[in-house]
Amino acid sequence: MTAETDESNQSLWFVIAAPIAWAAHFVASYATAAVWCERFAGRDGSLRPARLAIAAYTAVALAGIGLVAARAWRRRQHGGGVEAFDADTQLGRHRFVGAAALLLAALSAVATLFSALAAALIEDCR
Repeated sequence: MTAETDESNQSLWFVIAAPIAWAAHFVASYATAAVWCERFAGRDGSLRPARLAIAAYTAVALAGIGLVAARAWRRRQHGGGVEAFDADTQLGRHRFVGAAALLLAALSAVATLFSALAAALIEDCR
């Protein structure tokens, strides 16, 4: 047992970090578009400044999700792949959490791109 796989050093917040990044992106994107259209652009106004902000939010969210995915990949591969990630040992649980976090990061990246797609396709506030 190493300090890295010791369960007293683990946190399940790591598993939901990528979905939290997607959720923050989703809320920020739609709030930005709503406030921009209501306060500044009007009903027929251009969504371009809000789209640029949403592009920045997307880049930040995807970078964060990528960092989580890289850490999850390392955690999933910990131990050289000798033990299955579903084994009932500390190393097996450590690797399982890495696998779960990696899959959630992939799902969150796709969800983030789909959220950004709305801003990419809609050009005005109507």
